[in-house]
Amino acid sequence: MATGTGSTSESRIRIAVDAMGGDHGPSEVVPGALGYAREHPEVDIILVGAEDRVLAAADGRLPANASIVHAGQVVDMDEAPALALREKKDSSILVAMDLVRHGAAHGVITAGHTGAGMAAAVLRLGRLPGVDRPALAVQMITDTGPFLFLDIGANPDSTGEHLYQYAHMGAIFAERVQGVRDPRVALLSIGEERGKGDARIQRATELLDGSTLRFVGNVEGKDLVHHQADVVVCDAVIGNVTIKFFEGLSSFIFDLLRAEFRRAPRGPMAYALLKPGVERIRALFDYEKVGGSPLLGVRGTVIITHGRAKRRMIGFGVDVAAATARAGVPELISERLLENPPMVVGSVAGTTVFTEREGEA
Repeated sequence: MATGTGSTSESRIRIAVDAMGGDHGPSEVVPGALGYAREHPEVDIILVGAEDRVLAAADGRLPANASIVHAGQVVDMDEAPALALREKKDSSILVAMDLVRHGAAHGVITAGHTGAGMAAAVLRLGRLPGVDRPALAVQMITDTGPFLFLDIGANPDSTGEHLYQYAHMGAIFAERVQGVRDPRVALLSIGEERGKGDARIQRATELLDGSTLRFVGNVEGKDLVHHQADVVVCDAVIGNVTIKFFEGLSSFIFDLLRAEFRRAPRGPMAYALLKPGVERIRALFDYEKVGGSPLLGVRGTVIITHGRAKRRMIGFGVDVAAATARAGVPELISERLLENPPMVVGSVAGTTVFTEREGEA
């Protein structure tokens, strides 16, 4: 383990960075993480990966609050995650997760294979007490600030009880990391009328109506851009399709604008006139600032950032990881769900009854 020259106390936040993950690997991940380390000396950064490549990307110099833990293997972006994790026990993502598992780090950030990151987290860290399934969340940008959207890919075929748990987990992240007081929670459905949707939406509505959360009912897809809720909950298949549609549509619109602005003779003149407004829009929808997607419901902080992330986004991702760990979000999630288990529907003599489900140990 190569280290900087300083020492840290147990009270410091320690973030393990998968230095080998992502499309760009150490060449972008390492400078991004070390840039954050130099600006935030109160946070310790542990770079996990091939020591020679990490040192080369760091120009041979580490700040006092940075160190390297060697990992000799990498899960490539095109590999099947389950097979890769079985065959590559010394992969950077598994070694990083083990640091959290053994208490050497409080959280992990990776730009590597999303499936491998989620699988490694569940395999090495496990689920929190009270959590049936983890959920992958994303901060969706609107003109009035981001809202949290989950699940976007961790678990398909969620039940109403799972959606109820996602709502609690998302609300804690919104409160403690995004700084939203008493966040509004909604379900993504096919209509705004309360309870409209499939059986799991109806079940989740029953549970959330009886919860302490500020549940505001349903939102439709068209309402997502209007920030009608601070936490929006859905099944992973719907969530993943939704965010990828938004990504594709936004790229398509901006590509069209670029083409028009280049079209002679009026395009360049139009751009000169509209440039201040275009720059404001670009700054508002700067997705790199959200840093990455938190995997909520596992025993530790895990942030999965975009595979194309460069050093600037890596820095923001480390910041999200540090804020999540500092706020104790995993512990708060477990406490909340053990105190507020979903009600299990049963039947006695033909009458529907509700009982509290036992918290998972």
